[in-house]
Amino acid sequence: MADRLHSAAIHLSRRLRAEDEALGISAPRLSVLSVLVSGGPQRIGALAHVEQVEPPTMTRLVDRLERDGYIHRSPDPDDARAVRVVATERGRDALSEGRRRRVQAFSTLLAGLSGRELTQLARGVEVLERSLEALR
Repeated sequence: MADRLHSAAIHLSRRLRAEDEALGISAPRLSVLSVLVSGGPQRIGALAHVEQVEPPTMTRLVDRLERDGYIHRSPDPDDARAVRVVATERGRDALSEGRRRRVQAFSTLLAGLSGRELTQLARGVEVLERSLEALR
């Protein structure tokens, strides 16, 4: 079961990644944007930790996101030497559009399923969500 679920997740991820590519924002940059939109302003070091990359890599990602207007840097109110990275309205809109595209692609995929299959899938999703919640 784990092997089949892993394979299905990989294939699904590839399919949905095509929707992200249509936005013109790389997956790593979208991931950073998602952290900022959902978690609020962050220091670069904290972003690097969450995204499991080295700080210089995160700095490059932040530079590109800032250049494209998706984020901006602001002074950290707790440390005058540090900056926090903040999502801009353009960044929030891009993330929202990406989600809309992925959900639409997913909906198209699910449209071919029968009512019974959708019910079974919904039960499986509930179990998966509970399992993931237990990991937090």
